[in-house]
Amino acid sequence: MLIFLYAIFPYTALTIMIVGSILRFIYQPLRWTSKSSELLEKKWLRYGSLLFHWGILFVFGGHVMGLLIPIEVYQFFHISTETYHFMANLFGGITGLMAFSGVVILLLRRTFDPLVRRHSTISDYVALIALFVIMGLGLFETVFYNNIIGSYEYRLTINPWIREILVFHPNVTLMAHVPILLQIHIFCAFLLFAATPFTRLVHIYSAPVRFPWRAPMQYRARNRYR
Repeated sequence: MLIFLYAIFPYTALTIMIVGSILRFIYQPLRWTSKSSELLEKKWLRYGSLLFHWGILFVFGGHVMGLLIPIEVYQFFHISTETYHFMANLFGGITGLMAFSGVVILLLRRTFDPLVRRHSTISDYVALIALFVIMGLGLFETVFYNNIIGSYEYRLTINPWIREILVFHPNVTLMAHVPILLQIHIFCAFLLFAATPFTRLVHIYSAPVRFPWRAPMQYRARNRYR
């Protein structure tokens, strides 16, 4: 089971993500979009989208620092374990709560607004529910588990396992005693990676570097334009 969960399944999910995204870009380029529903409802979209996107950017940065940077780097700069976990819990809790709140708003909006619900697809709900579960587990681990039970030193287990995944030499025994909530969190995250080519989340692979310089879109009235 360890071999399947932490050596086979991650590569399967990543392969589906990469191959599926390439095929979608080649054969369905016009569907490579987030399918904005701003014209249907604007107020709650603004709140949810801003909270989610800003929160997820900082959450992603925190994951890079925690999962890809070896613990020896922090020790070299004399950053103690207590200081690291305090900062991770503080900023991870704040930014995680931002992103999670944004997902909740977007999910409620898509569920209870009649116009938005009418134009929603199953993949829209799959993406939002998956994000809700993943972020909920991560937030619970950061805010409650780490402060009530005690901080788990994932830099000694999950951190090297992730780095070994990237070099195609995973050590599955590192994940044997990881808390079950974190294991579910990781499993659901890889499931979401595999699902991204089939949802609106595929647009995250399009870096909008040209957005500030793009030509503005012009709208003209149908009748009696002055």
